[in-house]
Amino acid sequence: MRLESMRYTILVSAALLLAGCAPMTIGRINADPSRFANRTVRVNGTVTNSVGLLGKGGYQIEDSTGRIIVISGKGVPTRGSHVTVTGRVAPGAQVLGTAVGVTIREDSHKVR
Repeated sequence: MRLESMRYTILVSAALLLAGCAPMTIGRINADPSRFANRTVRVNGTVTNSVGLLGKGGYQIEDSTGRIIVISGKGVPTRGSHVTVTGRVAPGAQVLGTAVGVTIREDSHKVR
C-alpha cells in the first residue's frame, strides 16, 4: 500500500509541475491582465516587430490569440523569429474593456 501511495504522490506532483510550466496564450493574458499582474508567465509566439540598442529594447510577439509587447534587457530576437518568452506581466490599463499597454518584462527568451 505504501508504494502505491508514493507513486500517486509522484504522479500528482509531476502533473502539477507540468501544468505550471505550460505556455499561456497571449489572448488569455490580454483578456484579464490584472489576474496575471506581476506573475511569471511563459508564452510562445512569432516576433512581428523589434527594436533594440546595446542589448536592450523591446519586441512584439503574436500567437493565434493576440499580440503583446515584450520588454527585454537581454537583446531582442529578429522579426519573424519563433520564440518562447518567460517573464512577468505588467498590466497597463483597461480602456472600454480592452487591455492597453499590457507588457511582459522578459526574464528570458528562447528562439525556436
